[in-house]
Amino acid sequence: MTEEKSQAQQTIATTLGLEDFNDNPLFTNKRGLWIALGGIILSLMIFLIVQARQSKPLQYQTEQVKRGDLVVTVSATGTLAPVTEVDVGIEVSGTIKKVLVDYNDRVTVGQVLAMLDTTRLEAIALQSSSALASARAKVLQGEATLQEAKIKLARLDQVRELSGGKVPAPYDLDTAKATLDRAKADLASAKAFVEQAQGAFNVNRTDLVKAVVHSPINGVVLDRSVEPGQTVASQFQAPVLFKLAEDLTKMELLVDVDEADVGVVQEAQEAMFTVDAYPDQSFPAKITQVRFGSQTVDGVVTYKTVLAVDNSALSLRPGMTATALITVNKKSQVLLVSNAVFRFVPPEIVSNEKKSGSSLLGAMLPRPPRSDSKPPIASASAKEQQVWQQGEQGLKQVTIVKGATDGIWTEIVSGPVEAGTALVTGTVASE
Repeated sequence: MTEEKSQAQQTIATTLGLEDFNDNPLFTNKRGLWIALGGIILSLMIFLIVQARQSKPLQYQTEQVKRGDLVVTVSATGTLAPVTEVDVGIEVSGTIKKVLVDYNDRVTVGQVLAMLDTTRLEAIALQSSSALASARAKVLQGEATLQEAKIKLARLDQVRELSGGKVPAPYDLDTAKATLDRAKADLASAKAFVEQAQGAFNVNRTDLVKAVVHSPINGVVLDRSVEPGQTVASQFQAPVLFKLAEDLTKMELLVDVDEADVGVVQEAQEAMFTVDAYPDQSFPAKITQVRFGSQTVDGVVTYKTVLAVDNSALSLRPGMTATALITVNKKSQVLLVSNAVFRFVPPEIVSNEKKSGSSLLGAMLPRPPRSDSKPPIASASAKEQQVWQQGEQGLKQVTIVKGATDGIWTEIVSGPVEAGTALVTGTVASE
């Protein structure tokens, strides 16, 4: 049995080329054999680690510069509304007797929309009419009293003149003059009461007229908030009974433009918008006003912008939420490049000196992570950008001047590139 084990060890040693060391006691037992095998395996692992750390060859993805049209848009959301919308209210209080229109009804100027029960208002108007008549009668009475006082004073003056100043007594003459002045004051007061009664009568008569609600415009009834028998009170604020839209064939879209985009949004710019009711259809619009006043909602500053909308088909309705794309810049047949070109930064190339200085111990020991790319190169101008071309000697840096962008493509204003020039957008490691 011992002889068989010795032969097996001799065979292994011969296979590994260690037959010259059979006399060495290190290889004459199992322990020496396993140490030799472990050394070989460790050397193989170190070799594989070193090979794995070698840089893999890189292949570059490129995108060609092309010539085409560029459309820059600004997105904004808002709601549709009629150009002219009127809230019809009532200035008097009472009970609604009749409602003569309903939702979507077309109305004309002066058409009766609703009526109040005027029983109480008629009674008040009758009272004011009676008070006016009474005040006018007092004016007539005052005029008669004034005339009487004038005649009495004239008679006393005549008597005094005929008597040579002996009669009447001075007291009687002064009393007659005071009576005349009092009559004049009473007549003026009576006339003032007439004006007051006339004003009250006019107010009550106006309330009686306003108890009937008329349409102020030609349009369509959008909303109705009253029913027959309902009581309305207008002591503090006129209640709104109807909401009318003048012409639904012409509407306006009110959108909120972000403060970052309002600088490029101007009047007369074209836009397209969509609504949830017609997701596959776009509607044209045109900016008519960009308001200077701002509004802040949840810390976001926006500016209200008005767009004119043609709704001849009456497919759009007030209150619909719309998403608009406003065309702020349009260029034809300009050089365009994908924005991915500007995001590419070439990988760091390890120098040959570092490779030659690498040691076996360095390959085995862990190293801190290093950046795989160089920091982007700063440009003196915000419009200048460094891009990269693939040449025979490797990557070549090219400086271009950027123009307008739509977020996907960017215009090239100037630079040593032309249509068909391939610019690097990324890398792909070869297997």
